[in-house]
Amino acid sequence: MAENIYKNGCYCEEENIESANEILHCTNCGINIDPEETEYFDDLPYCPDCINERTFICDECGRRFLINQRFGNDSLYLCERCFDNYYTICSECGCLINNDSFYYDEEDRALCQNCYNHIRYDTIHDYSYKPEPIFYGDDDNMYIGVELEIDGGGKDYDNAEKILDIANKVNELIYIKSDGSLDEGMEIVTHPMTLKYHIEEMPWNMVLKEAVALGYLSHKTSTCGLHCHVSRLYFGSTYKEQEKNIGKLLFMVEKYWDELLRFSRRTRYQMDRWATRYGFKEKPHQVLDNAKKSGLGRYACVNLTNLSTIEFRMWRGTLKYNTLIATLQLVKTLCKVAVSMSEEDLEDLSWTRFVEKINYPELIKYLKERRLYINDEVAAEEEY
Repeated sequence: MAENIYKNGCYCEEENIESANEILHCTNCGINIDPEETEYFDDLPYCPDCINERTFICDECGRRFLINQRFGNDSLYLCERCFDNYYTICSECGCLINNDSFYYDEEDRALCQNCYNHIRYDTIHDYSYKPEPIFYGDDDNMYIGVELEIDGGGKDYDNAEKILDIANKVNELIYIKSDGSLDEGMEIVTHPMTLKYHIEEMPWNMVLKEAVALGYLSHKTSTCGLHCHVSRLYFGSTYKEQEKNIGKLLFMVEKYWDELLRFSRRTRYQMDRWATRYGFKEKPHQVLDNAKKSGLGRYACVNLTNLSTIEFRMWRGTLKYNTLIATLQLVKTLCKVAVSMSEEDLEDLSWTRFVEKINYPELIKYLKERRLYINDEVAAEEEY
């Protein structure tokens, strides 16, 4: 009689050992497994269903591990060692990033390419970008928004971020846009601010110094302008009142054209290209009528095409603090005189008498540098 032998979980006669060798049981569920379908993990047999349910193969190193040791995501299975050595998590969206493919932001956070690009594109907006304005300053009813073009340092997201960090440390005072008229630059745009706020709260001095340090120019280019927007509401609460006072402003611009051209630091060619004059007329309302019929669009000395603002486009760009502040002071003075004086008084107002009333130190200094202040001149500092 043949001896019974225990083999592979069952007793069988010695002559049946060969058949017993062919019977395996799944370590997890216990079913019999065809040897050809058996998978092994830690030298233990598993059926195909259980091996897939209980374990995984690391996509990086190719080794098999228990499912509760799996890292990665639904499409990339990783063991702990490979995850730690070769991958990281995006701090913004939480996706898995290969260590060869992630980026750092200014806070040294690891970001995937999509999140990094999204943050970068939010740093320099498209030219058409126009957020809801935030008004700063309550000392005056005249708000000035500035558009300062800088060029030569690149349309660079890291540079833009450095400038934004300086200006927007406490409040969102500026944003930055791209501009197709620039070669390798961008446009710094402020929210509307009173003149006092521009001088006392907006960190213009640091912003301009940082732009210079980053390799940008403004005055020393053929591309850059300094544009100033003034709210139409400053000129009156009704449309009729606004039109009357804006007409007086345009009359002053045309009357003092030669002086303003010198003030602007632009050449006549640049003025004709970017900020064309409407043409002098004897009466303010005639200048306004002529402006409306001119067809110049926004490329005029004072752009009237915007619904909520008028835009001074005459000034050449600058990275010199005193020049920028003096320009804002002149804009305010021109608008204030236009609103406060009658047409008859304006017709008799000479440039000399106009500048005699100015008491802004930055503007007086700049007028002297440009030889526009009662024949009193001083040496001008270099523009950038």
